[in-house]
Amino acid sequence: METEAPQSITGLLTAWANGDEAALHGLMPMVYPELRRIARKHLARGFRTDTMESAALVNEAYLKLVRAHDIHCEGRLQFFALCAQIIRRIMVDHARNRLYAKRGGGAAQVPIDEGLIEAPAKGVDVLALDGALASLSKVDPRKGRIVELRYFGGLSVEETAQALGISPETAKRDWKMAKAWLFRELTGPRHGPAGPA
Repeated sequence: METEAPQSITGLLTAWANGDEAALHGLMPMVYPELRRIARKHLARGFRTDTMESAALVNEAYLKLVRAHDIHCEGRLQFFALCAQIIRRIMVDHARNRLYAKRGGGAAQVPIDEGLIEAPAKGVDVLALDGALASLSKVDPRKGRIVELRYFGGLSVEETAQALGISPETAKRDWKMAKAWLFRELTGPRHGPAGPA
């Protein structure tokens, strides 16, 4: 993740949190390339449709930010963590809309790459991934946030640790356990809810 002009980003985030709507408009040109990189990464995993491309995903995230009220981000990592949540919701909503449009046929597929799950790349329904992540978050909210920040937000282990206020070693351990848990949920037989690995 780029580290260019963090003071400017932090200053604009502070101004935005204090009610300066124009600060968000000044912030977006600074963070747009990173958001675009994150969006391209998701689309390269197979979440490409006729109506969804990286610019559209980032623009929709921007519109959600503009419409949001009472959002407080103390720094760029918290901002990208917020963007990770928004991008996840957009992808899930888009998959649901496609599923409903097809009346139950074929939800959007997102391959689980080797970076998320230590197994050969395998297509996973984005709605199944969202459901598994929601289940993980109920059992262990921190592990759910780590997956969201790393997978949907594109943060490194170190950035994830900093955003959550934990050590990089703890973030690595939780990331490894969350990947194993999600892999089991997404590929294994359904025997009821399972606890985290």
